[in-house]
Amino acid sequence: MDTITLTGLRATGYHGVFEHERREGQPFVVDVVLELELDTVSDDLDRTVSYADIADEVESVITGEPRDLIETVAGEIASRCLSHGRVERVTVTVHKPQAPLTQSFSDVSVTISRSRHV
Repeated sequence: MDTITLTGLRATGYHGVFEHERREGQPFVVDVVLELELDTVSDDLDRTVSYADIADEVESVITGEPRDLIETVAGEIASRCLSHGRVERVTVTVHKPQAPLTQSFSDVSVTISRSRHV
């Protein structure tokens, strides 16, 4: 399998279990790895997956309906990626760098992998 990777897609979202997270919002960062067979001969956009379309969909999920869990956010992004017929497998990491923890930390993230075939 070949891959298309989008790293560090950033947008403000309102996800979290605390009221202040849903009211004030915070940055979310998403990495997506799409696995598919790439046509490296035709030079035809219709024979691949547009990473611009994927980026738009990721941003739409981040800025869309608030969810309690970043696991749910990751799952929705993965489902949208798999809806592109050429994508066989996707790995999504959702980073929540300003998660409400009292400890010092640099990031909290969830990574999931999903495939078209079980």
